[in-house]
Amino acid sequence: MKPTPEHDARMASMTFSSVYPHYVTKVERKGRTKEELHQVITWLTGFDDQKLQELVNEKVTFKTFFRDANLNPNAHLIAGTICGYKIEEIDNPLTKQVRYLDKLVDELAKGKKLEKILRQG
Repeated sequence: MKPTPEHDARMASMTFSSVYPHYVTKVERKGRTKEELHQVITWLTGFDDQKLQELVNEKVTFKTFFRDANLNPNAHLIAGTICGYKIEEIDNPLTKQVRYLDKLVDELAKGKKLEKILRQG
């Protein structure tokens, strides 16, 4: 499935704070911790816990969230399908970055080892 321009626009305008609680619930329900979630988000974006909380409080859009992020140089190693979209086939950079984050959260919730999630070998 290929994202449409409307889908890309929806991703850009969605707020990180509206999705973040769902990420926390998803990983905690599967026995992982909020700290592990933050480790994964920090690896991808470079944001520390304080900055993450600021972004949640400010209700920034994903467009702003990823504009301010320092994307990990190994982010391109994140591959596979998430929400019906094959990450490697997504052309829009922002939509791809949002799906990177979704994929990492999904891998964490599925019990994958942090070393593998963080593309360390």
